[in-house]
Amino acid sequence: MGIKKSRSWRLTWFLLAAWLIISLDRVAKLLVLANLQPGQSVSVWGDLLRFVLVFNDSAAFSLGFGITWIFTIISSLAALGILWLAPKLETTGWAVIGGVALGGVVGNLIDRLTRPPGFGVGHVIDFISIPFNFPIFNIADMAIVGVACAVVIRVFLGHKIGKAPTT
Repeated sequence: MGIKKSRSWRLTWFLLAAWLIISLDRVAKLLVLANLQPGQSVSVWGDLLRFVLVFNDSAAFSLGFGITWIFTIISSLAALGILWLAPKLETTGWAVIGGVALGGVVGNLIDRLTRPPGFGVGHVIDFISIPFNFPIFNIADMAIVGVACAVVIRVFLGHKIGKAPTT
């Protein structure tokens, strides 16, 4: 009984984290679309943080121009893989990390499936700009990169991916 309650608790956190990231990403993108023209730059925090609306037909950090359909397939498989893994996550921490990963992947996948120029090849809405010629990104991208960093740190600290400590 305790295991089922614990598993359902972890799945709840997984789904809440995914929902939060997807919601934040969607709302932010809708606000940007409603308030900015493509290429228009608005200062949010001086030159340190600007919003600039761009439509990205590549992967994170503008890699792989023109092969959006491949990223749509990869994102779809990644989302399915994360969903398959979710019930196997043994701690709430890993469940939240998994949910954030799912939210990031789905946030950009929604754009690829629903935005022009068409289904499966839609351009992702990016809008967050920071200095040093860093590529423009969005909340879903931040979630994906944040998860990658969290996983690397946890693995470096000796944690097994998705597993509870065995001490």
